[in-house]
Amino acid sequence: MMQHPISIYLLRILPAVAVAGVLSGCMTTRVEESKHASTGILSGESVVILEASYHAGNETEDEFVDCVSDTLQKGRKGLNVYPDDEFVDIMFPWFEPRTMPRGPEALPTLFERPGLTARLEESGVRYIIWLSGDTEQSGSGGSMSCAVGPGGGGCFGLAWWEDDSSYEASVWDVQDGKSVGAVSADVHGTSVIPALIIPVPLIARTRAAACKGLATELRSFIVNEGPL
Repeated sequence: MMQHPISIYLLRILPAVAVAGVLSGCMTTRVEESKHASTGILSGESVVILEASYHAGNETEDEFVDCVSDTLQKGRKGLNVYPDDEFVDIMFPWFEPRTMPRGPEALPTLFERPGLTARLEESGVRYIIWLSGDTEQSGSGGSMSCAVGPGGGGCFGLAWWEDDSSYEASVWDVQDGKSVGAVSADVHGTSVIPALIIPVPLIARTRAAACKGLATELRSFIVNEGPL
Protein backbone atom coordinates (compact mmCIF):
# COMPACT_ATOMS: atom_id res chain seq x y z
CA MET A 1 0.00 0.00 0.00
CA MET A 2 1.33 3.40 -0.93
CA GLN A 3 1.86 5.86 1.96
CA HIS A 4 0.60 9.41 1.77
CA PRO A 5 3.40 12.03 1.48
CA ILE A 6 2.21 13.70 4.71
CA SER A 7 2.47 10.39 6.59
CA ILE A 8 6.03 9.93 5.37
CA TYR A 9 6.82 13.49 6.46
CA LEU A 10 5.44 12.87 9.96
CA LEU A 11 7.50 9.69 10.30
CA ARG A 12 10.58 11.79 9.57
CA ILE A 13 9.61 14.51 12.03
CA LEU A 14 8.84 12.44 15.14
CA PRO A 15 12.32 10.94 15.71
CA ALA A 16 13.94 14.35 15.24
CA VAL A 17 11.56 15.99 17.70
CA ALA A 18 12.31 13.30 20.27
CA VAL A 19 16.06 13.82 19.85
CA ALA A 20 15.74 17.61 20.05
CA GLY A 21 13.99 17.30 23.41
CA VAL A 22 17.04 15.76 25.08
CA LEU A 23 19.81 17.73 23.38
CA SER A 24 21.22 21.02 24.53
CA GLY A 25 23.80 23.50 23.36
CA CYS A 26 27.38 23.87 24.60
CA MET A 27 27.88 25.80 27.85
CA THR A 28 30.71 26.86 30.15
CA THR A 29 29.90 27.77 33.77
CA ARG A 30 31.93 29.63 36.37
CA VAL A 31 30.63 30.05 39.93
CA GLU A 32 32.68 31.97 42.49
CA GLU A 33 32.25 33.25 46.02
CA SER A 34 34.00 35.92 48.04
CA LYS A 35 33.38 35.51 51.77
CA HIS A 36 34.95 37.75 54.38
CA ALA A 37 32.86 37.07 57.50
CA SER A 38 31.30 34.05 59.20
CA THR A 39 27.66 33.21 58.47
CA GLY A 40 25.15 30.57 59.64
CA ILE A 41 21.38 30.61 59.99
CA LEU A 42 18.89 29.29 62.55
CA SER A 43 15.70 27.38 61.76
CA GLY A 44 13.43 30.33 62.53
CA GLU A 45 15.40 32.80 60.44
CA SER A 46 14.95 33.57 56.76
CA VAL A 47 16.51 35.35 53.81
CA VAL A 48 14.96 37.83 51.41
CA ILE A 49 16.01 38.29 47.79
CA LEU A 50 15.81 41.78 46.33
CA GLU A 51 16.34 42.80 42.73
CA ALA A 52 18.93 45.45 42.02
CA SER A 53 17.37 48.85 41.57
CA TYR A 54 16.93 50.10 38.03
CA HIS A 55 19.06 53.09 39.06
CA ALA A 56 22.12 50.82 38.89
CA GLY A 57 21.57 49.57 35.33
CA ASN A 58 19.69 46.58 33.96
CA GLU A 59 17.02 45.32 36.30
CA THR A 60 17.36 41.63 37.12
CA GLU A 61 14.68 39.50 35.46
CA ASP A 62 11.74 38.52 37.69
CA GLU A 63 11.86 34.94 36.40
CA PHE A 64 15.47 34.58 37.46
CA VAL A 65 14.75 35.90 40.95
CA ASP A 66 11.87 33.43 41.28
CA CYS A 67 14.13 30.61 40.09
CA VAL A 68 16.83 31.41 42.67
CA SER A 69 14.19 31.69 45.41
CA ASP A 70 12.64 28.31 44.52
CA THR A 71 16.02 26.58 44.30
CA LEU A 72 17.19 27.97 47.65
CA GLN A 73 14.15 26.42 49.36
CA LYS A 74 14.63 22.93 47.93
CA GLY A 75 16.53 20.04 49.48
CA ARG A 76 17.40 18.91 52.97
CA LYS A 77 19.22 22.17 53.72
CA GLY A 78 16.66 24.41 52.08
CA LEU A 79 16.39 27.96 53.38
CA ASN A 80 13.32 29.91 54.41
CA VAL A 81 12.82 32.64 51.81
CA TYR A 82 10.76 35.63 52.90
CA PRO A 83 8.48 36.88 50.07
CA ASP A 84 10.07 39.97 48.57
CA ASP A 85 6.74 41.74 48.00
CA GLU A 86 5.81 41.32 51.68
CA PHE A 87 9.23 42.61 52.69
CA VAL A 88 8.77 45.71 50.53
CA ASP A 89 5.36 46.28 52.16
CA ILE A 90 6.59 46.08 55.77
CA MET A 91 9.56 48.34 54.96
CA PHE A 92 7.40 50.87 53.05
CA PRO A 93 8.38 53.21 51.50
CA TRP A 94 12.14 52.58 51.68
CA PHE A 95 12.30 49.60 49.33
CA GLU A 96 9.92 50.83 46.65
CA PRO A 97 11.49 50.90 43.16
CA ARG A 98 12.13 54.65 43.21
CA THR A 99 13.39 54.89 46.79
CA MET A 100 15.24 51.62 47.42
CA PRO A 101 19.00 51.78 48.07
CA ARG A 102 21.31 51.17 45.14
CA GLY A 103 23.05 48.29 46.90
CA PRO A 104 23.96 46.78 50.28
CA GLU A 105 26.57 49.46 50.93
CA ALA A 106 23.70 51.93 51.43
CA LEU A 107 21.92 49.84 54.10
CA PRO A 108 23.78 51.12 57.20
CA THR A 109 22.62 54.66 56.55
CA LEU A 110 19.09 53.52 55.74
CA PHE A 111 18.67 51.50 58.94
CA GLU A 112 19.62 54.51 61.03
CA ARG A 113 16.14 55.83 60.34
CA PRO A 114 13.81 55.46 63.33
CA GLY A 115 11.72 52.30 63.37
CA LEU A 116 13.29 50.50 60.42
CA THR A 117 15.49 48.20 62.48
CA ALA A 118 12.50 47.15 64.60
CA ARG A 119 10.46 46.36 61.48
CA LEU A 120 13.33 44.27 60.13
CA GLU A 121 13.70 42.28 63.35
CA GLU A 122 9.96 41.51 63.40
CA SER A 123 10.19 40.00 59.92
CA GLY A 124 12.70 37.37 61.03
CA VAL A 125 14.93 38.13 58.04
CA ARG A 126 18.57 37.34 58.84
CA TYR A 127 20.11 37.99 55.42
CA ILE A 128 19.26 40.42 52.66
CA ILE A 129 20.43 39.04 49.29
CA TRP A 130 20.94 41.72 46.68
CA LEU A 131 20.64 40.13 43.23
CA SER A 132 21.91 41.83 40.09
CA GLY A 133 22.76 40.81 36.54
CA ASP A 134 21.10 39.73 33.31
CA THR A 135 21.24 37.47 30.26
CA GLU A 136 22.30 38.98 26.96
CA GLN A 137 22.81 37.69 23.44
CA SER A 138 26.44 38.26 22.53
CA GLY A 139 26.47 37.07 18.92
CA SER A 140 24.55 35.26 16.20
CA GLY A 141 24.93 34.06 12.64
CA GLY A 142 24.03 31.55 9.94
CA SER A 143 20.89 31.27 7.86
CA MET A 144 17.98 28.91 7.33
CA SER A 145 15.23 28.58 4.75
CA CYS A 146 12.06 26.48 4.85
CA ALA A 147 9.66 25.49 2.09
CA VAL A 148 6.57 23.33 1.58
CA GLY A 149 5.90 21.43 -1.62
CA PRO A 150 3.55 18.72 -2.99
CA GLY A 151 5.69 15.97 -1.43
CA GLY A 152 6.04 17.60 1.97
CA GLY A 153 8.31 20.30 3.31
CA GLY A 154 11.57 20.93 5.02
CA CYS A 155 14.18 23.37 6.23
CA PHE A 156 17.82 23.68 5.24
CA GLY A 157 20.66 25.64 6.78
CA LEU A 158 22.33 26.41 10.07
CA ALA A 159 21.56 29.15 12.62
CA TRP A 160 23.42 29.87 15.86
CA TRP A 161 23.59 32.40 18.65
CA GLU A 162 25.50 32.95 21.88
CA ASP A 163 24.09 33.93 25.29
CA ASP A 164 25.93 35.25 28.32
CA SER A 165 24.23 34.96 31.72
CA SER A 166 26.04 36.89 34.43
CA TYR A 167 24.60 37.36 37.92
CA GLU A 168 25.86 38.33 41.38
CA ALA A 169 24.27 37.94 44.81
CA SER A 170 25.60 40.27 47.52
CA VAL A 171 24.78 39.10 51.05
CA TRP A 172 24.04 41.45 53.96
CA ASP A 173 23.90 40.08 57.52
CA VAL A 174 21.08 41.92 59.31
CA GLN A 175 22.11 40.64 62.75
CA ASP A 176 25.68 41.91 62.52
CA GLY A 177 24.81 44.88 60.32
CA LYS A 178 27.45 44.25 57.67
CA SER A 179 28.17 42.71 54.29
CA VAL A 180 29.51 39.15 54.52
CA GLY A 181 30.43 38.64 50.88
CA ALA A 182 29.04 37.75 47.48
CA VAL A 183 28.44 34.84 45.12
CA SER A 184 28.59 35.15 41.33
CA ALA A 185 27.68 32.90 38.41
CA ASP A 186 28.73 33.39 34.80
CA VAL A 187 27.50 31.06 32.08
CA HIS A 188 28.35 31.32 28.39
CA GLY A 189 26.50 29.13 25.92
CA THR A 190 26.15 28.58 22.20
CA SER A 191 22.81 27.46 20.78
CA VAL A 192 22.67 25.87 17.35
CA ILE A 193 19.79 24.91 15.02
CA PRO A 194 21.02 22.68 12.20
CA ALA A 195 18.41 21.74 9.63
CA LEU A 196 18.49 19.06 6.98
CA ILE A 197 14.75 18.80 6.28
CA ILE A 198 13.98 18.88 10.04
CA PRO A 199 15.37 21.63 12.33
CA VAL A 200 16.99 20.14 15.44
CA PRO A 201 17.41 22.90 18.06
CA LEU A 202 20.36 22.48 20.43
CA ILE A 203 19.58 25.15 23.01
CA ALA A 204 22.05 26.37 25.63
CA ARG A 205 19.87 27.29 28.62
CA THR A 206 22.36 29.64 30.21
CA ARG A 207 19.93 31.41 32.53
CA ALA A 208 18.70 28.13 34.04
CA ALA A 209 22.29 26.97 34.53
CA ALA A 210 23.22 30.28 36.16
CA CYS A 211 20.22 30.03 38.50
CA LYS A 212 21.12 26.52 39.63
CA GLY A 213 24.81 27.29 40.10
CA LEU A 214 24.23 30.57 41.92
CA ALA A 215 21.50 29.24 44.25
CA THR A 216 23.44 26.07 45.14
CA GLU A 217 26.59 28.03 46.00
CA LEU A 218 24.59 30.72 47.80
CA ARG A 219 22.89 28.17 50.06
CA SER A 220 26.27 26.68 50.96
CA PHE A 221 27.64 30.17 51.53
CA ILE A 222 24.97 30.97 54.11
CA VAL A 223 24.64 27.58 55.84
CA ASN A 224 28.36 26.93 56.31
CA GLU A 225 29.52 29.13 59.16
CA GLY A 226 33.19 29.51 58.33
CA PRO A 227 34.47 32.54 56.42
CA LEU A 228 36.30 30.37 53.87
